[in-house]
Amino acid sequence: MIYSMSNIAWAPEERLEAYNILARAGFAGLEIAPGLFFHAAADPFVPDEASAAEALAEIAGAGLALVSMQSLLFGVSGAALFEGPDARAAFEAGMHRAIRLAGRFGIPNLVFGSPLQRRVPEGMTMAEALDQAATVFRALGDAAMAAGTRIAIEANPAAYGTNFCTTLDDALAFVSEVDHPAVVPHLDLGTMHVNGDFASVPARLADLAPRLGHVHVSEPDLAPAPADPAALVPVLHSLAAARYDRAVSIEMRRAPDGLAAVRRAVANLAAARDTMEAAHA
Repeated sequence: MIYSMSNIAWAPEERLEAYNILARAGFAGLEIAPGLFFHAAADPFVPDEASAAEALAEIAGAGLALVSMQSLLFGVSGAALFEGPDARAAFEAGMHRAIRLAGRFGIPNLVFGSPLQRRVPEGMTMAEALDQAATVFRALGDAAMAAGTRIAIEANPAAYGTNFCTTLDDALAFVSEVDHPAVVPHLDLGTMHVNGDFASVPARLADLAPRLGHVHVSEPDLAPAPADPAALVPVLHSLAAARYDRAVSIEMRRAPDGLAAVRRAVANLAAARDTMEAAHA
């Protein structure tokens, strides 16, 4: 497994110390929101060579590699999957923009969350929405495959403002409907907590882990994570037993105390990792 953290947990000016925190804990991955990672570029989704080179050199100096991207539709106006041709075109253009960026920098995973941009409007049945979305994502899957990346479908609970793929089972069913090798499931532990399904996760991973594109260690509303390292140990144990070899990434908003919260979160995940690895030794 590659232990990682998303850069939404710190401000750009805190990035170098954040990278050092990850490195000291033995983390090797970084998940990015492009607007924060390529903050020095005029367009973070099409960063100039100088800005890109500097950003990549900074993480390389800490022994980190890019493992995933989120906030795929950041800055895209009017994008919505189910709100008509114009909104869908904006949605598709935004996703293609993210896919191109991933291809340019060898980012192997794109987390598709965007709960508000995938809300099914009144008057559209869920069957219609699933059919329409599957058509869109098959084409996006083709683009992702050509770029050497994959789109990981994240379940977002209804509390986050969506009504499409609100549970892990919904997301798995959608991935099956799309039926494309570059469109894969994503496991978000915060969603599992919100939906009351967290306790079921370890038992599900023998079947699920080989299909996963990415795992988010998160809490409801992106509070500091993991809140309980001991509760995470069985999840990591089951991932390891299933030979999951992709990223396990802390996802949390920047807390009021900034890097102090990053240090606690990294220490908590590292503690869960060390406990799991000691049990395997």
